[in-house]
Order: sequence, then structure tokens, then C-alpha cells
Amino acid sequence: MASKSNTGFTGQVEFAAHFRPRPEIRHVMFDFDGTLSLIREGWPAVMVPMFTEVLPGVPGESEEDRRKLAFDDIMRLNGKQTIYQMIQLADRIRERGGTPREPLEYKHEYLRRLNLRIADRVDGLRAGKLKADDLLVHGSIRLLEALVARGLTLYLASGTDEVYVKQEASLLGLDRFFGGRVYGAQDDFKNFSKKMVIERILRENGIPGGALLAIGDGYVEIQNTKEAGGMAIAVASDEANNGSGRFDEWKRQRLMGVGADVVVPDYRDAEVLVSTVLGG
Repeated sequence: MASKSNTGFTGQVEFAAHFRPRPEIRHVMFDFDGTLSLIREGWPAVMVPMFTEVLPGVPGESEEDRRKLAFDDIMRLNGKQTIYQMIQLADRIRERGGTPREPLEYKHEYLRRLNLRIADRVDGLRAGKLKADDLLVHGSIRLLEALVARGLTLYLASGTDEVYVKQEASLLGLDRFFGGRVYGAQDDFKNFSKKMVIERILRENGIPGGALLAIGDGYVEIQNTKEAGGMAIAVASDEANNGSGRFDEWKRQRLMGVGADVVVPDYRDAEVLVSTVLGG
């Protein structure tokens, strides 16, 4: 693993060999869950068991084999709309000789289970029993403030349904940074993707891809941004131990593998990170 390549960092950070500062960056697109919000922390522990429950077994396959297959399918699509993970589930059931339900039915069941898991968090925020900082990736507000102070325009794009993204961003006090620039999954899933959001940002602002920075913890935003010529910061956050400063090694390795320019575990060095990325 590469060590800190710049002075001023107090925590872990990894720079890819191809990293170069980009003073031309003017727009920043954030993922939401696991990148800023921890309201849905632990969602794989809801989705993976649901998948393994309905996946038909094959000869010689153990329960652990099936769980690993489900986990790999789910995480490969992390960052895309949830419906794509459910489409993948239906395809797996079909290829194993089963008859799947409609992907939308699986999505509704997953959301039902997830909402049970996170209800105390949402209710706690609403009632003031939980502080927003308790459910934000460590240093998130400092990072957002540092970017806004540089005059950059911020966008939020999430594979979670837009109605939930807007609700949860408001509960966490993030709407002041993004205004109306919040995008999430739609009922007609073909009308939304992170790639479409990137294309819209570039088109509406008349800018080249090099002026865009994306920050996220999923394959999709990293790949789409790099394909557009932008810079990508991967957040390999240790969600279950927020503030630990440790990388989630599974995320770190895979996000570097899809072309991330920088990987951080959180934003404890927010101001230094912004200065390094922008070149001063």
C-alpha cells in the first residue's frame, strides 16, 4: 500500500501512481450511503441473507459458497440503483433452474427488511436523540465546508431511491450543501444512473470531464467518473467502526482496482486532502 505522499496527513491515505493534482476541478459529485451517510450502515447484512434464502443450491455448493456468490454479485453493483442488484438476483435464480419473482418484488422486500434495521436511527435523528455526527462518515462536514469554501459546486447522486436520499440528507443537515442538486433512484429505473448525472453536470456547465471530482465508496461512481476523464476519490470507510481511521481492506483493494486516484478511510484530513487534490 502506498503511504502518505504529502506532508500534513495525520491519517491513512493512498495515492495511485497516476495521481496528479487538478486545479481545474470545479464540480464535485458525492455518493451518499457509506460516503457521507451511515444511516444505512450494515445494508449488506440485510441483502446477502435475503439473496441466499432464495438462491437455489447447486450440487457440491456449501451455504458459504452461496453466500459468497451473493456478496460478490451485490458489491459489484454497489453504487447502482438497488433494482439492478435485484435483477441480478433474478438472473441467478433463473440460471440455476429456479423461477424468480419480479425484481421489483425483491426490492420491496429488501427495503422492508432494511427499514426495520434503520428505523431507530431515523427516528433518533428526528427526535433529536441522535446527533447527525453519529451517522456521518467521520469528518464529512469539514470536507463539505472545505469544498464550498473553494467555490466548488456539490452534487449528490445515490442508487438509493431519491425520496429516501432527500429525506435522510435533510435529517443529517446536508441539504444546505447540495440545494436542489440531489439525485437518486427512480421508479422508472432507466431514467436515472450516475453516468447520466455526470453527463448532465458536464453538459449543463459546459465543462470537460477533467473539471469533475467524484467521491464515493462504490465501483460505479469511480468507473463512470474515470471514463468521463474526471478524478475519483474512493472512500474505503470502516462503516461499523466510524472514526477508527482504518481502511476497509475489501473496499480499498477493489476501488483502487477500478482506477481510483486516491483512497481514504474517512475525512479526518479534509482540508489537506482538498488542498492536495486541487494542487494548493
